[in-house]
Amino acid sequence: MLAILTTHPIQYQVPLWQALAKDGRVPFEVWYLSDHATRKSFDSEFRQTFAWDLDMLSGYPSRFLKTNNNPDVARFSRLRLAEPLGDLIRKKDVTTLWIQGWQVAAYWQAVWQAHAVGVPVWLRGESNDLAAVSMWKKPVKHLVLSRLFDKVSEFLYIGKANRRFYENFGVEPQQLHPAYYCVDNERFKKQADELRPRRAELRRAWGIPEDSFCVLFAGKFIHKKRPLDIVEAAAKLRRENPRTNVHILFAGSGELGALLRQSCNVVFDAAANGNGIHRSQSTTSMPDASFTGFLNQKEISRAYVAADCLVLPSDSRETWGLVVNEAMASGLPCIVSDGCGCAEDLVSPIRSDFCFPLGDSASISRAIAGLCEVPAKVEELSREVAKVHVGSSVQTVAALYSSSLRILRKNSTIHACFEKSSNAESVG
Repeated sequence: MLAILTTHPIQYQVPLWQALAKDGRVPFEVWYLSDHATRKSFDSEFRQTFAWDLDMLSGYPSRFLKTNNNPDVARFSRLRLAEPLGDLIRKKDVTTLWIQGWQVAAYWQAVWQAHAVGVPVWLRGESNDLAAVSMWKKPVKHLVLSRLFDKVSEFLYIGKANRRFYENFGVEPQQLHPAYYCVDNERFKKQADELRPRRAELRRAWGIPEDSFCVLFAGKFIHKKRPLDIVEAAAKLRRENPRTNVHILFAGSGELGALLRQSCNVVFDAAANGNGIHRSQSTTSMPDASFTGFLNQKEISRAYVAADCLVLPSDSRETWGLVVNEAMASGLPCIVSDGCGCAEDLVSPIRSDFCFPLGDSASISRAIAGLCEVPAKVEELSREVAKVHVGSSVQTVAALYSSSLRILRKNSTIHACFEKSSNAESVG
């Protein structure tokens, strides 16, 4: 059996577990370290309490492991195993352990415990080679991660930059297997198709003018995602080309919320009292904007349908940017910084000018203006995002598991023959 160890039920991982179960070729069980997000939990970056509006636990086998009291999935030392895995590995006849990174102590514990009982480990992490590492930190990081990687037999890479990260640590090509980061493309396409006849209604509800070009930012209002870069780019367009009527739609929440509102002419704010309409004093130097508040998985499609493009200006701490998958699956073109892990896999192949240098608001302005003049073709978006889908990862996992079983059986046969030979020599 394949045991899959992960921190908690994550909305982007669950479709893969469900697809694996439906496929049926790999016997597996997901081992969770926390029930975070299956119940209402506080998210420090969104700055609010919520639970995902999807069924996160049905359609696949899973269990919750014993961990430390008051576990925190966002802190390394606050998520640790409180039970040895050896007995469970033997009881469930686990032949392979698959971990989802190295950001919590429990993953490291699990790798060492699996290695101790002879169970091979797979790894699917997020890190890439786009982020600069300080000179003093680089050798320490290399030394520590090398110890972990030495105990990993197979690496599932989520994209080109992630693959290069492993190659830089000396991981051999035969150990690298594609399992691209993806979302449930069909669900987002279906939700968008159902909502598209209501596009004008959705825009009116959020105060978006019919003739404006709506730029969407969807996610946490935090520094690494650089939402203020969009404000600066829209303001530049407003100054230099007043006829380009750009309206920003902010879907999300976070610590930069107040600053974003101060930097825009707020047309709609779901957080405001009453019905949400809140037109601040208009300033010609600032762009118009609407704030939807946090939108859950079944609600976010309203924003994808109402907007004309999505912009993700994040720095290199954005190891992928799954909001881009969601938007493209919904038929919405995306403009992203070259610091985002998904840029070279999903965005550059469509149009190189959709991928801009990190922090370059002028390039964002030009990309938006270019989209206003020449809209992206929906079929191009669909074709690129279809290359990274749940089914392709299922194929990779099934093939890799089958291969690992063949190796296990071969080794078992060799071991049995060796034991038989040794016993015969002893008798003789």
